[in-house]
Amino acid sequence: MNINSILITGGYGFIGSNFIRFLRKKLPDIKIYNLDKLTYAANIENLKDFEEDKNYIFVRGDIKDKSILEILYPKVDAIVHFAAETHVDRSIIAPGEFIMTEVYGTFNMLETMKNFKNIKLFLHISTDEIYGSIEKGSFKENSPLNPSSPYSASKTGADRLAYSYFKTFGLPVIIARPSNNYGPYQHVEKFIPLFITNALDNKELPLYGKGENVRDWLYVIDNCEALFLLLEKGKIGEAYNIGAKNEVKNIEIAKKIVNILGKDESLIKFVEDRKGHDLRYSVDWTKIKKLGWQPKKSFDEGLKETVEWYKNHRHWWEKVKRGEFSNFYKKYYKSEIQ
Repeated sequence: MNINSILITGGYGFIGSNFIRFLRKKLPDIKIYNLDKLTYAANIENLKDFEEDKNYIFVRGDIKDKSILEILYPKVDAIVHFAAETHVDRSIIAPGEFIMTEVYGTFNMLETMKNFKNIKLFLHISTDEIYGSIEKGSFKENSPLNPSSPYSASKTGADRLAYSYFKTFGLPVIIARPSNNYGPYQHVEKFIPLFITNALDNKELPLYGKGENVRDWLYVIDNCEALFLLLEKGKIGEAYNIGAKNEVKNIEIAKKIVNILGKDESLIKFVEDRKGHDLRYSVDWTKIKKLGWQPKKSFDEGLKETVEWYKNHRHWWEKVKRGEFSNFYKKYYKSEIQ
């Protein structure tokens, strides 16, 4: 697919910022619009080196604001929709924002898109969590959806909305369902960066339940490779699982982190389990493999690189842990979007 300009939503988040970096390497001349609300989970330092890039335009705004979408949509050939509330614990405490962002926000983007025939593709970033837990085997793309948390339920709603706008209105939608991502620039509220940064400071590593929960861990750059492939070769109207065959128990990850850092396993402290905590996620990603993709990074290799990144970027995560917000851009390139 020939794409000259693209809209990324949530581009200052973890996966979004990694994807923008990846995209710039793959397509040096593509024009990138990054629409981000700049919530607590965003960090403009993730793309600080893009400030002088004339083909990168940051627009501070909300996907629920139709007026911003109507300005941006005529300028782009494709959309990659990352923007979402993503932390399960927060969804249990305050689910309303998840419903509004995931469900209404995605609806607003799709509904607005009905009026813009120039957009060739809407790549919706879903999650493997929409399937719920599975004791044995792996979920296929046509498996029943059975979300367990307000977060995964809201992502399920967005996923199915995206499909419905393909089926009912003929919008060019593709759905990606990646497994748990990890790597550089991930917010420290998430499991792996929280444990790495706590261990670096000799603080306790709070592990839910007995640490028996299993996730399939996908290195973020491998995920970016898969998403880029879907832009090029994905079939409109289809959903694609993206996994890595790196199924690891949380307790094993905690031990790997402390061992990599030369810390004592006594730092690991078992705490009360999360409500509705799924035991195991696993997806069958044969479908995207047939397009020519497979993960390159083993979990042990990726984890070591991730630990090293957090060791070398203490200034980045200490600011996040202190709740500091970097000075936002003084210039939002408003002239570019009017």
